[in-house]
Amino acid sequence: MLSKCKFFVAKSAGFCFGVARAMKIVYNNLDNRNNIVTLGPIIHNQNVVDDLKEKGIYPVELDEVREGQTVVIRSHGVSREVYEKLGAMGVEVIDATCPYVSKIHKIAEKKSAEGYTVLIAGDEQHPEVKGIVGYCQGESYVFSSCDDFENLVKRVDFSSKKLAILAQTTYNKNVWKKCASLFERLRDIASEVEIYDTICNATGERQEEAAYLARKADLMIIVGGRHSSNTLKLKAICDEYCKCIHVETADELEKAVRDNGIDLSETNFIGISAGASTPGYIIKEVQVIMSELVNNVNENVDEEFNLEAIDKTLKKIYPGLKVEGTVESVDDTEVIVDIGTKHTGYIPLSELTDEPGKKPSDVVSVGDKIDLIVLKTSDTEGTVILSKKKVDAVLGFQKIMEAKENDEVLEGVVTNVVKGGVLASVNGVKVFIPASQAAPRRDFDLNELVKQTVKFKILEVNEVKQRAVGSVRAVAREEKNAAQAKFFETAEIGAEMEGVVKSITEYGVFVDLGGVDGLVRRADLSWKRIKHPSDVVSIGDKVTVKIKDIDPETKKVSLTYKKEEDNPWEIFKRDYQVGQTVKATIVSITSFGAFARIIDGIDGLIHISQIANQRVNNVADILSEGQEVECLITEIDVDKERISLSMRALLDDEDDAAEETDAE
Repeated sequence: MLSKCKFFVAKSAGFCFGVARAMKIVYNNLDNRNNIVTLGPIIHNQNVVDDLKEKGIYPVELDEVREGQTVVIRSHGVSREVYEKLGAMGVEVIDATCPYVSKIHKIAEKKSAEGYTVLIAGDEQHPEVKGIVGYCQGESYVFSSCDDFENLVKRVDFSSKKLAILAQTTYNKNVWKKCASLFERLRDIASEVEIYDTICNATGERQEEAAYLARKADLMIIVGGRHSSNTLKLKAICDEYCKCIHVETADELEKAVRDNGIDLSETNFIGISAGASTPGYIIKEVQVIMSELVNNVNENVDEEFNLEAIDKTLKKIYPGLKVEGTVESVDDTEVIVDIGTKHTGYIPLSELTDEPGKKPSDVVSVGDKIDLIVLKTSDTEGTVILSKKKVDAVLGFQKIMEAKENDEVLEGVVTNVVKGGVLASVNGVKVFIPASQAAPRRDFDLNELVKQTVKFKILEVNEVKQRAVGSVRAVAREEKNAAQAKFFETAEIGAEMEGVVKSITEYGVFVDLGGVDGLVRRADLSWKRIKHPSDVVSIGDKVTVKIKDIDPETKKVSLTYKKEEDNPWEIFKRDYQVGQTVKATIVSITSFGAFARIIDGIDGLIHISQIANQRVNNVADILSEGQEVECLITEIDVDKERISLSMRALLDDEDDAAEETDAE
């Protein structure tokens, strides 16, 4: 009795990241660009190329590019020279080069600029390799196999040279490993050898999985373009283990089976893999048609296993489906994920997070497993658009409701200003915060909150509409009450504290001590005479103040800003005494005399009777503001902070001295 035939499709079969990205770029530009051409076939798959032709996008060579066209650089990449020529033509360029290929370009350019000779493992005629060579500024050589590499070493003298060895992204992983020992031998003759394994991880996985299936299979089917380098390498790998056929489409299957003399009645296990340029729908057609061919000669096909394989590798993807994805790549605008099907999953930044200023790399990392919702699929392109934000929003709203129930404080980022308030993003949910609950004061500009992290409480939720209202002021009020309670428990008169100037009035300055406002009266701001408190401090200044008085009942705190060591009376007591002659500046004139400044903050009174040695009726007739005069300190009353000065005493001394001189 014949055993049942089993089918298995390699999970890694079909579009790789770079190809899927290139396809997405091209198809996304169909409707918003004019006269699009691709520089060579966008991928090595004639079905895709023909589909693009039907949509008006044709492959051209560089010398066929014309002014006014939009030129797409395919995933294989091109040399720097090609970019320069396109730039000189003035055409618009859309770069769909695979990021992994671009990475090799950078290595080749950097190492060759540093004087390294670059050795490239790959097909010399392949467009990717031509592009890599085009980034080498000095010597470069291409080898296709280990034997080719050994011949290269015999042919070229690499002694005392610096060498950088890298590979085409789709190079045969097994061949690269076999050549590894040969690379190491170069260290004995070259001055430096740097080895870069630039084979794409997806290529390595695809080749390893194909080899694994081929070891178990009676027949391997490799699906892909006739000129696809990675597809041909897959066939070469599988040929080592079992019978293997290569087809571009399902229509070629029957002829390929017949031409290769394959007896399907003797096949118990058929494996299917595909090159990186093969769309998912072609792989599915190959599986279906192959199943029909086997059914025609073998009634014992394991249909249950076959359906299981289809479900696993080509399961139905539709909008709204929840899937798990593994992050494969992260750039500044999107995230690429593997969702376990033939589709390449994309998460645009707009569907990753709402937090302003955040990049995809701030949210996820390569290797992360995340839950996602399917937004849109394209079997033609083999892509699916996904949303992490929508999954987060469902889970996030549950947390919002729990926070409301438990009276918890949440933390979120204000994303934008809307009518009547602002929206804050927390756990993937937009919470509305009314202006009255968001702004610290009435004249506050809500735009200042955008991109700021705020703490808030949930005031109300509507589970049906998935809406929530929050309050920043509720948290601020609680924090202020807690800070006030702690302050009045611990604060002591005479203690120094750090604070921030909150507001300035004619009579003084209010300082925020961290939830408690204290008043520094005008007289406690400075030892000097000031016209206005703003002459001393400004709003927002950080200041050190001393607690002068506390009233816990009224919650009032009196502060002083002036420091005792700056007290001008202490300076005056130290440096001046009665009977000392000083120079002073007239600062004000009254009907009974004039006040003169001895040092900053210390004024003495020159009584009208002490201005001259004759009667003075009007002080202003003799003195004026700003005038510097010489006078004698006649009295000091430190307790009352009063100083008496006399100009007349010095005049009397001068008269006495003159009389003594005349008598002689």
